[in-house]
Amino acid sequence: MREGGPADTAGPDGRSGVDREFLALERELTVFLRRARASSGEMARQVHPELEPAAYGLLVRLEEAGEQRATELAGYFGVGKATMSRQLRALEDLGLVARTPDPADGRASLVRLTREGVVRFRHVRDARRERYRSKLAGWDRGEVAELARLLHQLNAGAED
Repeated sequence: MREGGPADTAGPDGRSGVDREFLALERELTVFLRRARASSGEMARQVHPELEPAAYGLLVRLEEAGEQRATELAGYFGVGKATMSRQLRALEDLGLVARTPDPADGRASLVRLTREGVVRFRHVRDARRERYRSKLAGWDRGEVAELARLLHQLNAGAED
């Protein structure tokens, strides 16, 4: 006899209930991520017309975590040092980030948002949060908190 409950029984398509749940999850995440990428590009352009969509995430990370070494940022995003260096150089050229010598290691530098970077980023972030509030106006605050908790759990699991 097979272990599991009703969710494990095969449906008319021959797939188990667990498979259907994971297929539904995959479908919804695919739509969500596609929209998030498009939104990230739009937000990047709002920060600065020449900002690459991928660089918006760097601004988010620097705003929430504070100044960091480029190697820490590369590790966080799972990209190589060369990719991170190129993205940071572009942000520096736009005046959104600056590097300062790392007091713990003079050979390294710390990357931080400039005043202009903070102002531009926060303006876009605040507008985005207002859109979230508007789109989720019909949701109970507990549902919003639960969604945030579940997404955090998913993201934390992806870091392991």
